[in-house]
Amino acid sequence: MDAKVPTLVAIHRTIRMAAFMVLPVEGIVHGSSYVDAEKMKTETEFSFAALNKQARRHIRVFQIHQFLDRFAMGLTVAVVALALTDRGMGLFQISLLFGIYSLTTMTMELPFGGLADSIGRKPVFLTAVVASLISLALFLSTTEFNVLALSFAFIGFGRALRSGTLDAWFVETFKTAAPNVDVQPALAKAQWANAVGLAIGAVLGGLLPDIWGSVAKNLGFSIYDVSYAASFAVMLCVFAFTKFAIIENPPPMNVVALRQGLVNVPTVIKDAGVLAVRHPTLSILMPSLAFFLMATNPVEVIWPTHAKPMLDASYANTIIGVVTATYFFAIAFGASLSPHISRLFKRQHALTLAATFACLAGVQIALALQGGIVGFVTIFIVYSVILGVSETPASSILHRCVEDRQRSTMLSLRSLIQQLGAVLGLILAGAVAEIYATPVAWIIGALFLVIAVVLTLLLIKR
Repeated sequence: MDAKVPTLVAIHRTIRMAAFMVLPVEGIVHGSSYVDAEKMKTETEFSFAALNKQARRHIRVFQIHQFLDRFAMGLTVAVVALALTDRGMGLFQISLLFGIYSLTTMTMELPFGGLADSIGRKPVFLTAVVASLISLALFLSTTEFNVLALSFAFIGFGRALRSGTLDAWFVETFKTAAPNVDVQPALAKAQWANAVGLAIGAVLGGLLPDIWGSVAKNLGFSIYDVSYAASFAVMLCVFAFTKFAIIENPPPMNVVALRQGLVNVPTVIKDAGVLAVRHPTLSILMPSLAFFLMATNPVEVIWPTHAKPMLDASYANTIIGVVTATYFFAIAFGASLSPHISRLFKRQHALTLAATFACLAGVQIALALQGGIVGFVTIFIVYSVILGVSETPASSILHRCVEDRQRSTMLSLRSLIQQLGAVLGLILAGAVAEIYATPVAWIIGALFLVIAVVLTLLLIKR
């Protein structure tokens, strides 16, 4: 890996955004916050052993699914920038390709979230997997910029289709199988599998070119195509697993239902937007998550270029690759800690989230002040663990605020808002780092986390 690793981490962040959750609440919108308060009081504390067989199987199936899907993605995250460079792409062309990906995702995010709420989550997710397969096939078939641009458009298309589909299905089915049980630890188990899949995929994706690259080269392919071919094979497994292991009872899938679903999309999006603005919880939580990404995304994107000068050139790329894999594993570890930390705060998820954001702000400043590689890596691992902890408290709050008919759309809306926050934060951090230095940009970014803390504290009363 080399200085282009920031791009790789940015891809992961975009993928990982989909792992957060957003939800519906009708009672508050209709004038009563008492409904949510009572729901929080009557929730049973999560215990995997005490769950019925159906609920336990549901969690395991989704964990396997999340691992496979993210493992397939991780295989290419590790080598995408290197593969593009090997195809003759310059930095400007690489930036354009990622711009095409982001633009496609942001344009299609909400419409496809609305479609998933209208016709069912499983068929939309299966379409997303097909889009990923087409993207991988296009990438493997060409060295031309125009075809690569089409490949990245399909990546964005698949990302938009994925957002808020099976995440919503998981929460809804869990609530049916285990009524009134706190969903946050279940989400943490899924997030752990998600991060581990990315971590193992990233490690293997970096190793495969070294192991089988010479064989690929002898056959006329790029050495990095080995990782893309492996991702294609795993993605086929994801399609088969989704088809046969994910059980959903959506509205009947036929031409009439599809047409009606498409017709309903604008209404679904409008209702979700109104809910996000008028709901007293969502109207505060959404901006706080945007500020959270404004602060943390620049750290996750820029850190390799900041750390590399601290290393000897002879082994710098290897160390950065190892730290990147450690970053994914640390997020998985943080996700596994999340339910235990939540219990320390008596399952008050708003308070847990505020404390997590506050810790992130302090650790981000400490990270910016590190001048040696040992101290930097140590603080960065702590930072990554806290990022993993932060995922599920926000998801738990949001899933209390949305009805099933709007869940996928709200997840997509949340993803869109966070992407906008991430882009704004990255632009600001890039400008500050260019004028002053990267540590200054990170310290200024910590102020956005302070704003997120203040906003999240307001949720405690609600």
